Amino acid sequence: MMPKEASDARVDRMPAGAGAVRYTASDEVKRRGVRRMKAIATGFLVAATVIYVLTTWALRSGAGSWAGYVQAAAEAGMVGALADWFAVTALFKRPLGLPIPHTAIIPTKKDAFGVSLGTFVGENFLSVEVVRARLRALGVGKRLGLWLSAPGSAEKVTREASAALRGALAVLRDEDVQAVVGEAVTRRASAQPVAQPIGRMLSRVVEEGGHRGVVDLCVVRLHDWLVVHREQVVRTISEEAPGWTPKFIDNQIGVRVYRELLRFATEVRDDPGHAARGAIDSFLTDFAWELREDPETIGRIERAKADLLSRPEVQDLIASAWSAVRGMVLEAAEDENSQLRVRMRDGLRSFGARLADDPRMQAKVDGWLEDAAEYVVDTYRGEITSLISETVAGWDATEASRKIEANVGRDLQFIRINGTVVGAIAGLLIHTISVLV
Repeated sequence: MMPKEASDARVDRMPAGAGAVRYTASDEVKRRGVRRMKAIATGFLVAATVIYVLTTWALRSGAGSWAGYVQAAAEAGMVGALADWFAVTALFKRPLGLPIPHTAIIPTKKDAFGVSLGTFVGENFLSVEVVRARLRALGVGKRLGLWLSAPGSAEKVTREASAALRGALAVLRDEDVQAVVGEAVTRRASAQPVAQPIGRMLSRVVEEGGHRGVVDLCVVRLHDWLVVHREQVVRTISEEAPGWTPKFIDNQIGVRVYRELLRFATEVRDDPGHAARGAIDSFLTDFAWELREDPETIGRIERAKADLLSRPEVQDLIASAWSAVRGMVLEAAEDENSQLRVRMRDGLRSFGARLADDPRMQAKVDGWLEDAAEYVVDTYRGEITSLISETVAGWDATEASRKIEANVGRDLQFIRINGTVVGAIAGLLIHTISVLV
C-alpha cells in the first residue's frame, strides 16, 4: 500500500483532467430513476407516520385493541425508515447538513476507498496463483489452435499482421533505420574476424578442386584475349625494347614473345596437368595456410577489411540495403498472393492444426502464457494497483458521489422501503408478544 503522501504527490503530477470522473447524460437518466425511488421510499415513511398519527388518535378515542397493534407496527416502521434513510444518506452527504461524525462517507473517504480497492484487486485478482489457475482453466493453447485452423482465421491474422507491418514501416524514418542498420552491420563486421574463416574455406575449396572451374575460365579468357589483341600485345612489347635497337628487330621480338605467350596460354588451357596449374594450386594452398596461421597475413587482411568498411561507398551500399528490403517487404505485404503472405497463411494454418491436436504443444503454449502472465503480475502489480488508487484520488469528490449515487442509489432506496416494512413487522411482533406475556 502506498503512503498517503506519496499517493498525493503522484496525483499532483497527473495532467489536468486525467482520470477525471464525468457525470454523463446516461447518469442523469439513472438519477431520475433514483429520485422516483426516493419518492416511493419517502412515501412509505409518510404512510407509516400518517398511520401512526391516526391510530394514536383512535386509541385516545376509545378504539379497540386492534389500534394498539397497528400503532406499534407503524411506530416501528417509522423508526426503521428513518434509520435506513440516515444510513443511505450518510453514504453520499451529511444528513440535514449536520456535521455528524462518519457521514458523507464516499466524499470524505474517497482516497482511502481507492487505496483499499487497489489493495483488494492486487491481493485477490493479481496474485500469481489466481492468474495461473484462470489461464490453465481457459485452455488457451487448444482454443488458439482450433481458432487458427478454422476457415478464414489464418487469412484474418495474415491480413492484420500485414497491415501492422505496413504501418510500422510507414512510421519508421528511413534515415534513422539506415543509420541503425549501417552501424549494426559495420560493428558486427568489424568485430567478426574474416582472415581465418576465409583461409579455412579456401583450403577446403582447393582440396575439393572447386577452384579449377575458375582457373579454367581465367585461362580461356586469357587465351581469347591474346588472340583478339595480337597487335596491341606486339606493339606494347616492341615499345619496351631498348632504344638503340632497330625497329624491325623490335617488331620481330614482339611477335616472337607474343607467340610464346599464346603457346603458353594454349598449353595451360588444354592440359589439366600443366605445371602452371600446379603452381596455382600450390599458391592457393600456401595462401590459405597463411590466412589461417600467419599473424602478419591475418593482420593485413583485417586492416584491409577495416579500410573497406570505412569507405563511403561501402557505407552507402549498406545503408541502401534498407531501402531495397523495405520496398520488397511493403510490396509483399500489400499483395495477397505474395510468397510472404501465402507462406504466413499456410504456416499459421499448419501451426493451428498441430496445436489443436497435440496436447504437449498445448501444454507448452499454456506454460508460456502462464509464465508471461506471472512476470507481468510480479513486475507490474504495484503499478496497476497504484493506477486504481491514483485514479480514484484524482476524482472530484462531489462528482464521484453523484455518479455512484446515480448508479447504485435506486437499489439503496429499496433498503429504505425494506426497513419500513421489516420495522413494521418487527414492531407488530414485539407488541404482540408483549401483550401475550
